[in-house]
Amino acid sequence: MKKIITKPTIWLLAIIIITSAACKKLEENPSSVIVSSQFFKTQSDAISSVNAVYSSLNSDPNGDFPLYGRQLNLLVENASDNQIFSPSNTNPDVRALGVSTYIPSNSRIQKVWQQLYYGINKANIAIDNIPNVATDTLLKNRLVREARFVRGLLYFNLVRLYGDVPLILHEPKSVNIEDLLVKRTATATVYQQIIADLTDATNLPKSYGNADLGRATSGAAHSLLAKVYVTQKLWPNALAQLNTVINGGYGYALFSNYKDVFQKATKNGIEHIFSVQFESNLGAKNVVQNLSQSFTSFNTGTFPIDVPANKSVYALFSAADTRRETTFYDSVYNAATGKYVVFKNAYTPYFNKFVDYTLTPLNTQAQSGINYPVMRYADILLLYAEVVNNLSGPTADAYNAINKVRARAKIADLTPGLSADAFRDSVFLERRKEFIQEGHRWFDLVRQGGNVYVDALKKIPEKSAVSSKNILFPIPQTERELNTLLTQNPGYN
Repeated sequence: MKKIITKPTIWLLAIIIITSAACKKLEENPSSVIVSSQFFKTQSDAISSVNAVYSSLNSDPNGDFPLYGRQLNLLVENASDNQIFSPSNTNPDVRALGVSTYIPSNSRIQKVWQQLYYGINKANIAIDNIPNVATDTLLKNRLVREARFVRGLLYFNLVRLYGDVPLILHEPKSVNIEDLLVKRTATATVYQQIIADLTDATNLPKSYGNADLGRATSGAAHSLLAKVYVTQKLWPNALAQLNTVINGGYGYALFSNYKDVFQKATKNGIEHIFSVQFESNLGAKNVVQNLSQSFTSFNTGTFPIDVPANKSVYALFSAADTRRETTFYDSVYNAATGKYVVFKNAYTPYFNKFVDYTLTPLNTQAQSGINYPVMRYADILLLYAEVVNNLSGPTADAYNAINKVRARAKIADLTPGLSADAFRDSVFLERRKEFIQEGHRWFDLVRQGGNVYVDALKKIPEKSAVSSKNILFPIPQTERELNTLLTQNPGYN
């Protein structure tokens, strides 16, 4: 897909209450607001507007780290039992995420809220205006559905992170702040809209030509819709979507080599259902720097790693499990000395999954084209195993699904004859090992309900401050100061 990644124009800043920067902009100069319909004249304008929707996933309007590849991952992985904080990380807000002491003024929680609504605003602008462009109807319908897919994805993140959230479905038309104050919408209503957006997006094409790789497809919509239903524990609905993805002629399959999921040369491959696209010309804040360290760091021998793995996670992987070497490293080769540098502190091993070893020492830090997978086929197989088990117990089909993932990792089939509860626990353990550092674990813990999340984090001494309030993040304090209609989540007042 050809991405148009530009600085936001004034009409995109009309998000007002949802992002504080936008609010200040309009307060300073309300007359500067441009009606976005003035921009939508041609087919090229319509395409550009949807490209801008995608760009909200891999870039930040203020030049900060992007939503995917850094901010969202930092939030949910740090707050899970997968990661802890390193002494080298002196950012108090990042450290607070790692020890479950975060509060409403946490800047990382604020950043994710703003980036999610920034993308939603872009999607709303596209959805509202593309139908009025004088161009091919089929193309207009496709573009609107792509924007609805991304909007559904972003609201799915919002509702899981924060609970009730403002449901905004159209671009702002007024510069009167009182007209723009929006209350939180009930979670159930937000989910209804997510399902409506994704259901419409299931009418997208199954695939695209090379020039449009990375755009949302019908398979991506069915896959994300399945995850929405799983999160809501609507098992029959989820099974119907999963069966469509598995048996609908999409051609998805597992890579034979786990490492190929995270390689530049194999991106947008048979396992990738929807990935956030990154290119090596996007600048320094790319997926490698965002999630690991650049190849330049390896050759200089400097390792300022902020969020290493929890050692207990490393211990989950058997020596035979090929995912362990792809996921972690505890030593690296220093080209200057010709020797390996072995990390010996308490916070090793470090994450290796998104490191691009094709870069040379002279490359600018983090200039990598590795994509960030949002939905991939291994996720579908493990969701299928989970759903079938919840409906019918650990059937042969459920075992077959999880064993495909295990076989790719070169480990033995799951023990036969498990109870439904034991099988469920095995699926979540497999998900933890398969998707570590891909932003799944926090969501997986929380959606199980009960005390699962709190009990898991209590096992880690650094996270002993965790409590039941942490199954949601706080509504950012800055947003509540701007919008007095926003209430706070329980336990954060």
